[in-house]
Formats: sequence, structure tokens, C-alpha cells
Amino acid sequence: MIEIEIENELHDKGYNLIACIDEVGRGCLAGDVLACAVIMPKGIMIPEVNDSKKLSPKKREELYEKIVDKAIAIGIGRIGPETIDKINIKESTRLAMKEAVLNLIDKNDNIITPDYLLIDAEKVPIKIPQTSLIKGDERSHGIACASIVAKVYRDKLCEIWGKEYEGYRIGKNKGYGTKEHREAVKKLGPSPIHRMSFLKNIL
Repeated sequence: MIEIEIENELHDKGYNLIACIDEVGRGCLAGDVLACAVIMPKGIMIPEVNDSKKLSPKKREELYEKIVDKAIAIGIGRIGPETIDKINIKESTRLAMKEAVLNLIDKNDNIITPDYLLIDAEKVPIKIPQTSLIKGDERSHGIACASIVAKVYRDKLCEIWGKEYEGYRIGKNKGYGTKEHREAVKKLGPSPIHRMSFLKNIL
């Protein structure tokens, strides 16, 4: 279980609305890079929350429901393949994180503006005090929560993309460059959701 020490220290300094941010899909050949921002209530810990990569899909789904139930606010940011190809994946990731912060809403659909950001190994181009944490999804409970929500949300999008663009099995590989996925791109060519800048060594 990941502790909330970092968040508690910030609360003690007077910050009340701490948005924790992570992304998913950075290394994929297809689909959006997606970021999630989560504001959890002070002192709240959800047992079994961990870096999403260390959890089974079933466990992620269970924890996703608990996080959505407990969170003060959640925001999602998505940047598509066209923009990724235009400005590169690093800048697209930062943009998705900024969008996630700007899209933070509570359960009554009110826009919530955080007073501090905790980010997994990145800087967000927005004028809010922030800390970038290396391996943040292993050190911060809130960032781990964001990683779970981001992963579950994007996996659901992959199911939709998989049905829209059959043959690449995106519902299964989630857009990552598996051997099967690379072979499908060679055979079928890229789909509209493929990142052309990521396919240079394949096509």
C-alpha cells in the first residue's frame, strides 16, 4: 500500500486541493495519450491502491470504482495522434496533463481549481505550484489513484478503437507495439488513430 506522507506534508503547509496527475499511453503506436488528475480528500487512503502497472485488470476496475466514489474531483485530458505527430509525445503528454487539471470537476459537475499539483515525473505548463516526483506512482497514493483511473479509462477507449479499426487488435494490445500489432500495421497499413511518427521503423 502506498502512503500519503507527501500529500500530508503539503496539507500541513496549507494546501487544501492537491491534484495528483499521471498519464498512460505514452509509448503506444496508436490512440491518444491520456492523463488523469485526481483530488482526494485529506487523510483518505484506499487499501490496495498501487501503481496501475502492478495491478490486474480486475483489481484496477475495482479500485477505479472506489477512487471515483471517494475523490473530491477528477479530470481527464486526451491528446490525439495528429497532435502527437505534430508536437511530439513529451509535449503532448504535458498538454494532456494540463487539460486534465483544467477539466477537474466534482460530483456536481462544478469546476475545481487545485492549489497544488503532484505529478509523476513531469512538469505541467500551468501557473499552479507543483512538484514532479520520479516514480510518483510508487511514492504518492494520489498519483497511484490517477494512474489507475487513467489506465481504466484508456483501456475502455481501446475497446472502442478495437471495434472501429479491426485487424490491429487494439482492444487486446491497448495500442502498444506488440509483434502482432506491428505485423498488422505492415499488412494493413496505418489506421487513422496510428501515430505516424511512431511507425517509421515499421513501415
